[in-house]
Amino acid sequence: MEIKAFKMDGLGNDFVIIDTRQKIINLTKEQIIKICDRNFIGCDQLILVKKNETSDAALEFYNSDGGVSGACGNGTRCVANLLSKESDKKEIILTTLSGDLKSQIIAEKLVSTEIGIARTRWNEIPLSKDLDTNDLKIKLIDLNENEFFGGTAVNVGNPHVIFFVDNNENFEIKKIGPEIENHSLFPEKCNVTLATIVNRELINVRVWERGAGLTKACGTAACATAFAAKQNGLANDKVDIEFSTGRLSISIDINNSVHMKGPVSDIKDINFEI
Repeated sequence: MEIKAFKMDGLGNDFVIIDTRQKIINLTKEQIIKICDRNFIGCDQLILVKKNETSDAALEFYNSDGGVSGACGNGTRCVANLLSKESDKKEIILTTLSGDLKSQIIAEKLVSTEIGIARTRWNEIPLSKDLDTNDLKIKLIDLNENEFFGGTAVNVGNPHVIFFVDNNENFEIKKIGPEIENHSLFPEKCNVTLATIVNRELINVRVWERGAGLTKACGTAACATAFAAKQNGLANDKVDIEFSTGRLSISIDINNSVHMKGPVSDIKDINFEI
């Protein structure tokens, strides 16, 4: 099967985007894993764009392990930019498993998406038992064998846990990430963020993404971190989340809805057989 697709990224968080609105394409889990494999095409997530009667399009997100993801902030911004060029519209509404997401094309390759209201109840994350989601008291051990207890759980279309630490470079995220992702507390697994507060308007993060591993950037992790920081009194309503590849600007409006603004890449046409 020959497939025409697009390759895009947001701060290095990269995607293969397949438009199935005119031609239905059904992929097996094994084919999705192959497309995401860095030895084949390679991406953090595969996105299928589908026809939808009530919005500009519907999106399906798949992690590189072949599993379904309910939300992908950077991916949504990328597709919004792609469809904006097709229609010349400056507002794009995309239907996802976590609801309809509205994006604004602010400038060339600069897109803002409203992710919605974050959820914090234990059964909304979800957790396997009723706990204080603001302090899960999960133990981490840093490179100097110091113990740290904490973890704030937030769902922004997918489950996240954020640890606010003095220096996230002091932790081995490649070891901690998969351990927490597969922790018994998280029946649907989770995304893991190690966050260091620089000031009330800047937070530095390192992210282990559920089903994808260590990632250069993650839009929903940025949203979850900003919301958790505000909830813990650590940041303002507007805060920049800094990754190794750049920053996303997150704002929380008066309705407690989370907005994410940041750059998207050029659109690259790709063709492959699978």
